[in-house]
Amino acid sequence: MTTSLWRQHILPFTLLLGVLAIAALAGDFFLHRLNLVWVGRYLGIPGTLLIIGSLVYSLRKRKLITSGNPRSLLTFHELTAWLGSLMVLIHSGIHFNAILPWLATIAMGVNVISGLVGKLLLDRSRRHVQGERESYQLRGLSRPEVEQAVFWDAVSLDAMTQWRKVHIPIFIAFAVLAIGHIVSVFLFWGWA
Repeated sequence: MTTSLWRQHILPFTLLLGVLAIAALAGDFFLHRLNLVWVGRYLGIPGTLLIIGSLVYSLRKRKLITSGNPRSLLTFHELTAWLGSLMVLIHSGIHFNAILPWLATIAMGVNVISGLVGKLLLDRSRRHVQGERESYQLRGLSRPEVEQAVFWDAVSLDAMTQWRKVHIPIFIAFAVLAIGHIVSVFLFWGWA
């Protein structure tokens, strides 16, 4: 019996995303509980710096920089983007005081989800569907029977291959909204 694409690949993705959400809620809860809400206010700064640092991988991938091992930089990108997003989520907390920060947070959330799709789902799913095809072929099924057997997995895979069309534009939207939020903080807090 073969394992499904859902159980083997989509469920771990969902769990990792759930861990991010639970960690953000727990972090915000404990800061409030310990009367350290002010710490959350400033977590946006290191979180943003970590997200900016994660862009080194993108620069290397597009050959704008030539140093660094791409595989190591990808791991660095994933870790710093996840930790930075966690800090920004704790920073945003459950406070409904302005629309711009919430729009930036939503854009960041969509960007994190699309990044996780690329990392966790796409490559593994591609290998899973190919493995399923090979398994059915080894059992002697004809090509149309194989395609029918993997139909829903192939449909899921086709939908997931569109992730880059979302990831980069949403990152740009997130960056613009985050910059707008940062500028408004400087203007309204009188830091500038």
